[in-house]
Amino acid sequence: MKRIVTIIIILTAIITQVTGNNYSQTVRGYILDRDTKTPLFGVNILIVGSNPPQGASTNIDGYFKIENVNVGRISLRLTCLGYESQVIPNIVVGTGKEVFLDLEMQESLINLSEVVISSETEKGEVNNEMSLISSRQVTVEETQRFAGSLDDPSRMVSAFAGVTSDPMGNNDIVVRGNSPKGILWKLEGIDIPNPNHFSEESTTGGPINALSSNMLANSDFYTGAFAPEYGNAISGIFDVRMRTGNNEKPEFTVGVGVLGVDLAAEGPFKKGYSGSYLFNYRYSSLSLLDNLGVVDFGGVPRYQDLSFKINLPTNNAGTFSLFGLGGISGINDEWEDNEGIIRETSDFETHMGTVGLNHFYHFSSNSFIKSSVSYSTNGSNYDGKELVNSNLVPTSSGDWNKNTIRGAINFSKKFNAKHRLMTGISYDHYLYDMKMNYYDTDEEAWKNSILLNKDAGLLQSYITWKYRITPELTMVSGLHYTQFMLNDALAIEPRLAFNWQVAPNQVISAGYGKHSMVESIITYYGTVYDHNNNPTQPNVNLDLTKSDHYIIGYEYGFSKKVNAKVEIYYQNLHSIPIENIDSSYYSLINESHGFIDKELVSKGKGYNYGIEFTLERYFFNNYYFMFTGSLFDSKYKAKDGKWRNTRYNGSYATNFLIGKEFAIGKPENGNKLNINTKLLFNGGNRYIPLDMEQSRIEGNSVYNTNKAFENRLDNVFQMNLTISYSINRPKVRHEIYLDIYNVTNNSSRIHEYYDEYKDQKGYHTQLNMIPNIMYKIHF
Repeated sequence: MKRIVTIIIILTAIITQVTGNNYSQTVRGYILDRDTKTPLFGVNILIVGSNPPQGASTNIDGYFKIENVNVGRISLRLTCLGYESQVIPNIVVGTGKEVFLDLEMQESLINLSEVVISSETEKGEVNNEMSLISSRQVTVEETQRFAGSLDDPSRMVSAFAGVTSDPMGNNDIVVRGNSPKGILWKLEGIDIPNPNHFSEESTTGGPINALSSNMLANSDFYTGAFAPEYGNAISGIFDVRMRTGNNEKPEFTVGVGVLGVDLAAEGPFKKGYSGSYLFNYRYSSLSLLDNLGVVDFGGVPRYQDLSFKINLPTNNAGTFSLFGLGGISGINDEWEDNEGIIRETSDFETHMGTVGLNHFYHFSSNSFIKSSVSYSTNGSNYDGKELVNSNLVPTSSGDWNKNTIRGAINFSKKFNAKHRLMTGISYDHYLYDMKMNYYDTDEEAWKNSILLNKDAGLLQSYITWKYRITPELTMVSGLHYTQFMLNDALAIEPRLAFNWQVAPNQVISAGYGKHSMVESIITYYGTVYDHNNNPTQPNVNLDLTKSDHYIIGYEYGFSKKVNAKVEIYYQNLHSIPIENIDSSYYSLINESHGFIDKELVSKGKGYNYGIEFTLERYFFNNYYFMFTGSLFDSKYKAKDGKWRNTRYNGSYATNFLIGKEFAIGKPENGNKLNINTKLLFNGGNRYIPLDMEQSRIEGNSVYNTNKAFENRLDNVFQMNLTISYSINRPKVRHEIYLDIYNVTNNSSRIHEYYDEYKDQKGYHTQLNMIPNIMYKIHF
């Protein structure tokens, strides 16, 4: 830690120079109608608090440009005749790059009047206007500011009410007591595979996200009663958006840190054309040092990723957008006994990638169509060895590959300020090539766990209607349809939500949604050996896993800067795959990854209910704070008929975040020091206790399933700290980050196992302290 602080001081001393320059930058962008996505002419944009007033107005294309904006944080107030006014807060303006904004405004139900003040908020709404409840916007600025995020949006959302993560270090997202496999990832409106390094089929998390914050725009995160357009998820949805590159001049970012080396580039294709490109490439720092011979230890994580977005507007054919994300990762590891003898080794490699093309076209000023095609791939390769008669011999191997071809088309029609209708259809075609083998020591023969070379389709469609009954009351209703072509399992899912502003500072919301999810293909085609030791695949005809969400919420604004929110929810889960043995405790509701070697039936049940509270002071006057807390219960019932805790029934979760920004040097230079911290105290996951006596007899971990998930080992406490320093220089901006995960190095016990080499009980514990230092330069 002393070395890290010393490095920061040296870098700061080298970069910082006291000058009298008054640094400025350009702020520009487009403003569209929120429903029709058509450009808005005549919008007045004013920098809040500027003296003399500084701003601009949009032209016929909805474009605006404000030059010579002082560096620092600004807020923009948008006003337009016939539209609700809006405040865009906490826009960070620096010397290195122009600020480019894609903004939207909502048409007012009060005609021919300038709507001001009453509908302004200091916090951005989610991008999807059809989502009225259990939704939260994830801003790029918050991802960089919230302590412990490690510049990873999936870690950042664990600060939200009702959301927890894996204390052992994976960025699994656990929402309201559900398994993380119920999360759906979307990129630019398209379903994508798990975008994390070191992940595999059936998982939704991983140690490191392949999405770089250099690429991200403000995105949306949903925790229940999803809008009708969303399907194939029962827990949560992360709808990630990429920003558009600068279409007027080239700009670059170079970052060097503990987690990776980042290179980003953006710019126009040619002068006078509004198209642009944006690319980012990252390579593992430890892998780079390992290749150079600087580090020498086992288990060095290797990963690299590439992401891009190319925006191609046309005069008459609409706008085309080509985007992609891809990553590869791998790690070689080994385990030693007390005498230093290597007992086991493993080689693990993964890959994922998505490339897609979106097309947006206006039929008229009130209707548009958005179509997309994409190709995705994800998979992993594993080889394990164990020491047998003084030799390391193969004992397991796997090669999983999944490819997806997807097409979707969505149509939107705005009839007037009150009514908007959307409908769409999508089809995913999955191509599977998977195999997994293990050596059965009892029978001294290799056996097959997965052997799969098949394809299947997933058809989804929806229709949704937004009705703004009054300026204060909005309703969204609709239906979603899902059909899994593998076995023709289907679901018709009604959705309904209300949002009622009962007073200028109070909102009541309510929502219901039926949701369903396709399980991983390895669940349907896992190999199960019968009593005659013959391989079978009994799970092909499993139903979709289903969940009904009921939510009611209340918000109270103490001021434009301080807001409180309460949500109460109940979720009824059914058609959950459970083991087809009358005495079995086993339910797929407790799994987050791995293949299934059990005969299952879709007769399991479960429920989650709880209350969530958020008190937030938005960033203003150089500081912010947020407290989130949730009390919940999560239960399930398997074939044994007993209601048990789910693995993820932590019972409670709390977070407290606070941060302060300090001006360094002359105010006109805009140099800032930020100090942010996060404290969390969560109930630990439930576990199955170890049967030590039987484990010694069999030579591996054997668990007492009669006490499955009754208790937890330890609760989880964690403190994270982020210190960042931004330095503006002419045409260049420097940033130095120190993000310390688990500052106190707390080591709560999460899970126990039998250590056969030491003949004792061992524990998987909370991830140790990780200091991540990063230096970025924008120019």
